[in-house]
Amino acid sequence: ITSTEITEAMEVPLRNLTDAIRGVLEQTPPELSADIIDKGIVLSGGGALLRNIDRLITNVTGVAAHVAPDPLSCVAKGTGIALEHFDVFAKSLTSQA
Repeated sequence: ITSTEITEAMEVPLRNLTDAIRGVLEQTPPELSADIIDKGIVLSGGGALLRNIDRLITNVTGVAAHVAPDPLSCVAKGTGIALEHFDVFAKSLTSQA
């Protein structure tokens, strides 16, 4: 498999990703948008390890994107912290159906 073939295979999924990010940013309330614009987008998980994904997202959205220091485990670590301090995060973690 060549790098060109990989690039072609990733084109549609990456377009879907950037379209979804743009959609979320467009629907974000102004009070949160200011924080996102100021602090940027933090990328986590295995997808964050795709070469130049941060640049792509920055270019498409106009918002700085950064890869988390430990993208493969930061979600699990954050979930653990939230569960350890459930009383603090309960309102954010539970849905009001």
